[in-house]
Amino acid sequence: MAVKLVYETHSITVDNETGVATGWLPGELSARGRAAAVELGVRRRKVDVVYSSDLRRAVQTAETAFGDGKEIRLDRRLRECDYGIYNGRPVSEVAALRSRHIDTPWPGGQSYRQVVAEMAAFLKDVMEEWQGCTVLLVGHSANRWALQNLLDGAVLEELVDAPFDWRPGWEYDLA
Repeated sequence: MAVKLVYETHSITVDNETGVATGWLPGELSARGRAAAVELGVRRRKVDVVYSSDLRRAVQTAETAFGDGKEIRLDRRLRECDYGIYNGRPVSEVAALRSRHIDTPWPGGQSYRQVVAEMAAFLKDVMEEWQGCTVLLVGHSANRWALQNLLDGAVLEELVDAPFDWRPGWEYDLA
């Protein structure tokens, strides 16, 4: 049997609206983000379990969307890439440096390849526990890139420099 994995980004944050790359900082949903989280909960009612990054903005998204009784599990392996000393810097500054940190960690942080390794370990655990179920993951852009790399064979070097086009989720069948 397979696991149906649904990936959704955390909702819009104050930092998103002001051009800040939050990284491992907690972040806070904006009013638009809270409304989008409610929509997520309506759109994805039929999941068996919700996994979320343990960073505040992802937790707020999951709790707003599914806090009415759906099981929510927090997992630090689903965090955004740690930009180290660049956490909280302008998105334009961080974006210009992303391709340098595929394999080399951000100063005081981690590399995108480390995010991929965390996602691979997470997927292994999900496959073992949730056969035949639908699992929703609330994460960050680096998690999306990790999934594209692991499940679609996309090249990280291309992903980190491509614009992130939001859409209402991505679905994968893990066999």
